[in-house]
Amino acid sequence: MKRLFMYKKYITLLVVAIIGGGAQAQDTLKINFRQAVDLALAANVDYQTQSNNMEVLKLQKQSSLLSHLPNANISSSFSQQSGQQFQQIEGEIVVTNVKNEVVNAGLNMNMPIFNSGRRILDTQSSKLAYEAGEKGLDRASQQVMFDVARMYLQVLLDEELIAISKENLENQKETLRQIDGFVDAGLRTLSDKYNQQSEVARLESVLVDAELQYQNDVWDLSEYLQLEPGVVPVLESVNPRTEGLGYEGMDMQELYDIARANRADGAQQELLVMSFKKDMQAVKAMYYPRIGAFYNYNTFFTSLDERNLRDQLLKVYPQNTLGLSLNIPIFNNFQNRLDVSRSRVAYKNQILQKESIDRKIYQDVKLAYLNYLAAVKKEGNTGVQVLAAVEAQNAISERFRLGISNFVDLATANQQLVSAQADQAQAIYTLFFQEVLMQHALGTLEVLE
Repeated sequence: MKRLFMYKKYITLLVVAIIGGGAQAQDTLKINFRQAVDLALAANVDYQTQSNNMEVLKLQKQSSLLSHLPNANISSSFSQQSGQQFQQIEGEIVVTNVKNEVVNAGLNMNMPIFNSGRRILDTQSSKLAYEAGEKGLDRASQQVMFDVARMYLQVLLDEELIAISKENLENQKETLRQIDGFVDAGLRTLSDKYNQQSEVARLESVLVDAELQYQNDVWDLSEYLQLEPGVVPVLESVNPRTEGLGYEGMDMQELYDIARANRADGAQQELLVMSFKKDMQAVKAMYYPRIGAFYNYNTFFTSLDERNLRDQLLKVYPQNTLGLSLNIPIFNNFQNRLDVSRSRVAYKNQILQKESIDRKIYQDVKLAYLNYLAAVKKEGNTGVQVLAAVEAQNAISERFRLGISNFVDLATANQQLVSAQADQAQAIYTLFFQEVLMQHALGTLEVLE
């Protein structure tokens, strides 16, 4: 049995050395929670994609506002004609074979006067789409902060569990040294010594598992933050023992009303429904006649005219045209009907999307609330559990020292104490995280700036 114990001990030390050696070869980056959120926002693909889309939505909004102004264009061209040229000289048409260089210039302006409200509807739709994009960006930032909080707290919990494992291991090593003394004095048998050696080896394995779990979670966080390869974040601790937010005194309908008023994704879908409706109405306007105003200014220069460029362009050949245009749609291969059908389907699909988000909001709040209430109860229960385990371990340790209790009772008490301490740490961080989850579900999670 002693040989088996030494074999396990060497394997455990080898794993610890590998993990420790790997940690020493890594670069570290000390960050707090605010810095972790900033790094995640800068690296998250979904958030950055939505942020980039906001530039398009902003320009689309500006374009729809400027569509109420006239549309102006300047045109110019230069051409050279070779061959027979027709000229009118003293009432007669003279044909000559020459080269003619021609310069054309023009200014064209168009402005819709009446198009069944399409410009107004397009403007309203683009404004609603931009506001919906802002809401979507807000929700994306909340999601990033929520993900960071989950990973950040998990790493801190891993560190707490490692500290508990180390403390318990040292206590059990001290107990092993005491049992060695008792064995030498003839107060304890060798079986107690071997049992304690086995317990120490088991706790060394527990510590290795805790450290391995910490490495996995810290690398997950490093990957989410998109840190440089080989860089490991060293996190600044937070105090999870904060005062509760008092959600347990609220009913479900009250919480759901808060979520409906604050969830950015819900507001985003509602704005998109209104935007798609405006789009559908704007497309329907193509069924009706449209009236527009136009103004054209055209002039040209020809090398066949002996007058100079300035006189020809500005005095001799300028033409001004001002008028109104009427466009009555009669038949355009059902293109308008196709556009209206597409916009109507998009509008109906958006209504379905909004209804789906409304159901998801209710489910998120319900599940978060149930988990929160369970976390509150568990945190209180583990506090009682730790106090009882400490008293039991102290009593049995004293009885073991006096030779009244056996090793099995002592090992059981130690395991119960460590389990209670780990459960309490888990419960404290779980409650802290569940409060963050409640804020995320209600849409009240404030993103750090």
